[in-house]
Amino acid sequence: MARKAAKIGDGPRHTTIREVAELAGVSVATVSRILSGTYPAAPATRAKVMRAVEELDYVANHHARALQGTTRGSIAIIVNSVISPHYAHVAQGVQTQAAEDNRLCQIGTTGGEAERELAMVQFMREQHPEAVILVGNVAADEEYRARMSRYAHALAAIGSRLVLCGRPPLGPDVPAIVVEYDNTGGAFAATSHLLSGGHKRILFLGRRTGYTTADARIDGYRKALAAHGVEHDPHLEVDGTFERFEGYRMMKERLASGAPDFTAVFAANDQIAAGARQALVETGLRIPEDVSMVGFDDLPPAMDIDLTTVSLPHEELGRIAVRLALQHARMGGAPPHTVLGTHLVIRGSVRPLLPI
Repeated sequence: MARKAAKIGDGPRHTTIREVAELAGVSVATVSRILSGTYPAAPATRAKVMRAVEELDYVANHHARALQGTTRGSIAIIVNSVISPHYAHVAQGVQTQAAEDNRLCQIGTTGGEAERELAMVQFMREQHPEAVILVGNVAADEEYRARMSRYAHALAAIGSRLVLCGRPPLGPDVPAIVVEYDNTGGAFAATSHLLSGGHKRILFLGRRTGYTTADARIDGYRKALAAHGVEHDPHLEVDGTFERFEGYRMMKERLASGAPDFTAVFAANDQIAAGARQALVETGLRIPEDVSMVGFDDLPPAMDIDLTTVSLPHEELGRIAVRLALQHARMGGAPPHTVLGTHLVIRGSVRPLLPI
């Protein structure tokens, strides 16, 4: 009669490796070596151990399943948040492609904290996924880049791949796949659209110095100003995170001193734009009659508020990240660096500035 996992009280107690060894009639060391795949055991000994693993429901050890040929590879994805539309869409793309390739997904969140992301990568590495995909902004200082570079080499050493999704490379010698958007080009196009309509006082909402996505978008904004011969005014750049309530706060504070000193707004993402729009409307200002506005991402609520915005292929970003990781694992070579294009979606939130 097969022995099952023992119970204590009302809950099950996990089977120990010692109990597996006792049932199989071998040493604990033998069980450990067989399950780790490092011990050339006789077929009969191996069969006894695997039979004991099955009878005792020793399911926690994935190496045993690997020896039976039933393991499935996994893809780990680490995002700032699972409630943000941007991260949710990218994660959905990862999940969809992973399922098509018969892989399972693990997901972790960081809240945008660099230390938490580093700890999460280290934890995921211990699970031996085929790829660890990082999505989202972090403050990438020198210490962060050095530690993440070490983790990239450690993942490569076990046959895994680090994928930087929507963020720039860590350096030329770091074995990390990069899949990113042309954030700078998209911001250049959005700002140029406003400038072409005669707007020269363009308020930028969402500056976050040291954060890769925000830095790339404000870089595009500044380059567009320069290309159109408009003097850069740092007082038109407002610090804030990529959240709706932050857009509302930034705009409320800007309007607190009186009439706006700008004719247009470039919100670093659509969430900021939605919050800023609410603050403008509460103050009695109309969009686009009084203030024009553009956003970035083309995710909810962009269409609902008729927002001109930069569209990004969010789900495709996630799918390509998985495909490149699996292809690189098979083919090797230098880690690929792919930049996905963006395009401006024209809606009703911008109007040309009428000459005075």
